[in-house]
Amino acid sequence: MLWNVDLTLVDVAIVTRDAYAEAFRAVTGRPLVKLVPPMGRPDSEIVFETLAVNGVRAEDEHLPGFLAALATAFAARKGRLAKEGRAMAGAKDALRAVSRLDGVAQTVLTGTIKSNAVLKLKAFGLDKFVDFELGGYGEEPYPKATLLQVAQGRAKARLGTAFTADNTVVIGDSVRDVQAARIGGAAMIGVASGRSTAAELREAGADLVLPDLSDASEVVNAVAALTASASRKAG
Repeated sequence: MLWNVDLTLVDVAIVTRDAYAEAFRAVTGRPLVKLVPPMGRPDSEIVFETLAVNGVRAEDEHLPGFLAALATAFAARKGRLAKEGRAMAGAKDALRAVSRLDGVAQTVLTGTIKSNAVLKLKAFGLDKFVDFELGGYGEEPYPKATLLQVAQGRAKARLGTAFTADNTVVIGDSVRDVQAARIGGAAMIGVASGRSTAAELREAGADLVLPDLSDASEVVNAVAALTASASRKAG
């Protein structure tokens, strides 16, 4: 089970933007004028686009330097996360309910770099339900569909089970999350809590779409329905 982080589980956009601004200045010596919207993209992609729209010629060395500066800037602001951000409605109850399902391992598939993803979830007590070592993260220079396959490989190495569309579920709020699931090989639950509407998530190919995570039993039923065939095969 792979959860997107931003606007699926938490919303900490204000703190994230401030961290990006500090990282941009640290790397370029200039103030950040425009930060490109995330829209489900990984930090590695956002960095290069942000450099470009601010008139900075991107070089290969910019990415590791920027991501390191972003991690430092975000960590310095971790005390603001719970004050200025929020857990999305029902996020903790949904994570807890899914964690009680037999044979389910929960991790994240996120555009956020790993250290920042951990801090975002920890700020709201959501980290206890997630195995961060199995996830896919924004510092890895791959599209999200490839990150999904990387995460499936990590889970197979740890758990000894091959993960396919029959037993892998992604939950996310953006059309890009849906596309990653479709291409990478996973069932998809869209959550219309972000910038993509329920209609857009359905049109992109989500198997099921929920308005939000506020009904934990609805989330559990959706996961169970999408993995039922795998459970029957295992039995």
